[in-house]
Amino acid sequence: MHLHFLSTLFISVLALHAADKLNVIYILADDLGYGDLAHAGGKAATPHCDRLAREGMRFTDSHTTSSVCTPTRYGILTGRYNWRSTLKKSVLWGMSEPLIESKRLTVPGFLQKQGYHTAVVGKWHLGLGWQMLPNGEKRKPKAGAQRGDGWQIDYDKKITGGPLAVGFDESYIIPASLDMFPYLYLKNDKPTAWANTTKAFHRPGPAAEDFEAINCLTDFARESRAYIAARAKSDKPFFLYLPLTSPHTPIVPSKKWQGKSTLGKYGDFLMETDWVVGQVLAELDKQRLADNTLVIFTADNGCSPAAKIPALVAKGHKPNAHWRGHKADIFEGGHRTPFLVRWPGKVKAGSTSAETLCTSDLYATLADILGKHDAIPARAAEDSFSFLSALTGKASDRHARPFTIHHSINGSFAIRRGPWKLALCPGSGGWSGPKPGAAFKSKTLPLVQLYNLESDPAEKINLRDKHPDIVKDLAAHLATAIRNGRTNPGPNQSNEGWPNTFHERVLEEFPALKE
Repeated sequence: MHLHFLSTLFISVLALHAADKLNVIYILADDLGYGDLAHAGGKAATPHCDRLAREGMRFTDSHTTSSVCTPTRYGILTGRYNWRSTLKKSVLWGMSEPLIESKRLTVPGFLQKQGYHTAVVGKWHLGLGWQMLPNGEKRKPKAGAQRGDGWQIDYDKKITGGPLAVGFDESYIIPASLDMFPYLYLKNDKPTAWANTTKAFHRPGPAAEDFEAINCLTDFARESRAYIAARAKSDKPFFLYLPLTSPHTPIVPSKKWQGKSTLGKYGDFLMETDWVVGQVLAELDKQRLADNTLVIFTADNGCSPAAKIPALVAKGHKPNAHWRGHKADIFEGGHRTPFLVRWPGKVKAGSTSAETLCTSDLYATLADILGKHDAIPARAAEDSFSFLSALTGKASDRHARPFTIHHSINGSFAIRRGPWKLALCPGSGGWSGPKPGAAFKSKTLPLVQLYNLESDPAEKINLRDKHPDIVKDLAAHLATAIRNGRTNPGPNQSNEGWPNTFHERVLEEFPALKE
């Protein structure tokens, strides 16, 4: 009887102790713009993201490290600008090698050292080390033509360099975007089925027979809820990284959501994306974990033109709000995204913050929350700044973000400090006009662009000629940031090569940007 009482008391103390530890869920939408959510003016119903905004804080000046997928995901998990890695522009593919260096301590790896259990559910898109069949063998599909690459992969073997190698305890992922083969799930670094048939989600290639893009959000919601429920039984806090596949192409809302919005398939897909958020919140409520879980919702870049933006705008829906440009661009529409944070009891409900933050800031912020900022190694989180003071409204002795560096799909740079933004290119650096090739050939466009976002948020008035001193100063800061290998305090670090994506004319005007 006495032993039973002690055992019960011990379990109760354990449960109480577990409740004191902060869980973290980071939900990353794919190609969702600043104006896509209903509370930001969107015309599709997004009640669950609206709930996060109502119960937490909405940041109005949040930016991704890049205006496309892979680079932003690298920045989130490493706290480092993507152009410091080997990826200097564009994105990886489903067959690409792992991007995150094996010895780099990532956000999940850092949290593991603080006693966390870590998991990723969703779209990986950071490269995987596939194991190949012997002797150059390629398997033929069970039926149909052999199209695309990946038939030489041994889908019975675990991959290397994936989630489990960079700090995650569990994983349930697809390799890359839903328009990049191979099309299948991997659980804990091993394919769940053989890719033995050809399917076309824009790019034809090998796929598992039962894999359908239309089911991904449902599957990710199920796996996320199962993970939360399982971790609720443990005394260890958890970190769940949930990178979704939507509303990126292929735009394939499931049958339950088809026709639910007034915006067509894209609006339906937005609503289903929001539903996944609701599933996560529902499981937290069910497990009584909501009060002790920090939930963040954001996106990897702005809305894509694949969403048919003009048609959406004609219906009153502005995916990227009033910002210029869209996904892939150096303009604000390419990298200014929603950023919602709910932390009951710590973050004031219904609040907003105009503080400039970047998706690379997750690392330093979580370390700050845990009181472990000094435990970050010198060669980690080189471009991460804590925004804890913005969340809590309490003063901090942490260094504030001095400036933010933006990056487009073709490797164009911009640097933002206060209201001033300098783009080191004459056009978008991406997919909107003026496109890079035509912009550099233009005889009327200035070589670089300087905007005051406070007075000119639409980036219409280039002030380069009126403020040459600001242009020179910001360009010098960018050159120093590249050369030092970091932008936060600490010893200088090395990059994986110099980002040689500056146009030769830009280098002539700003020689400090040369390697």
